[in-house]
Amino acid sequence: MSTPQENLLGSYLKDRRAKLDPAAFGMPTTRRRTPGLRREEVALRANVSATWYTWLEQGRGGAPSTEVLNRLAAALALTAVEREHLFLLAQNRPPEVTYQPSAAISPQLQRVLDSLETSPAIVKTAQWDIIGWNAAAAAVLTEYGVLPPEQRNVLKLLFATDRVRNKTRHWEDHARFAVAAFRADIARLGATDRVRGFVDELIALSPAFEAIWNDYDLQSYGEGTKQFAHPLVGEVTLEYSSFAVDGRPELGLIIYTPAAAVDKERVARLVEARRLTRSA
Repeated sequence: MSTPQENLLGSYLKDRRAKLDPAAFGMPTTRRRTPGLRREEVALRANVSATWYTWLEQGRGGAPSTEVLNRLAAALALTAVEREHLFLLAQNRPPEVTYQPSAAISPQLQRVLDSLETSPAIVKTAQWDIIGWNAAAAAVLTEYGVLPPEQRNVLKLLFATDRVRNKTRHWEDHARFAVAAFRADIARLGATDRVRGFVDELIALSPAFEAIWNDYDLQSYGEGTKQFAHPLVGEVTLEYSSFAVDGRPELGLIIYTPAAAVDKERVARLVEARRLTRSA
């Protein structure tokens, strides 16, 4: 049984260090009494003193800063999961999420989307670019596959596409919510400055976006309801829920579930109509 006196951080560092191959880091492999990297080699790679690193493994080095922990994670070639564990041991919290532009989703996640036959689902980045969708989303929301990649963006479609605006019931409420949730996303990921050019582009495209953006509201995406007026089937009401993608903090998964049996039947009709059109 573990006790509070146990040096869990030091034990973890020693374990990770022992499992590294010195040859992989261009270090000599001869005359080593123990496997893995030496303490002074890890310290050199992390740009910390060998004495302090030795103390850290021994449980007397003091609490390492976030910057040092990031350098140690790199020095020990930790995976994202291992880096998170390092922060939990050292600071009793996971590391802050950082912004990483994404261009694609995994085949496994795409299969999850495809399994939702009557629930439109999309995967969006922190900039709200849509990089994954299923057939139901293409049939009910937007045929994303025919758009150039730079146009597959929730905010661009919402603010600069009359077709999307006209079919979205209570458009202004949804627009304000979207901008507030977008601002919260980029703030959480520390990406506000990096997406400044994108924000400027939206301001140039839409005075409505500029007015809402200047309100500085923030909101989590969470759950809610959206109503669409589709020209083929009429009103469709969808309940949505948002989810984080494990290991990809910059991505958000949004699933729209038909609110009632009639909505599910209408979504199914739209999916079938799209299938027939594509196979014709």
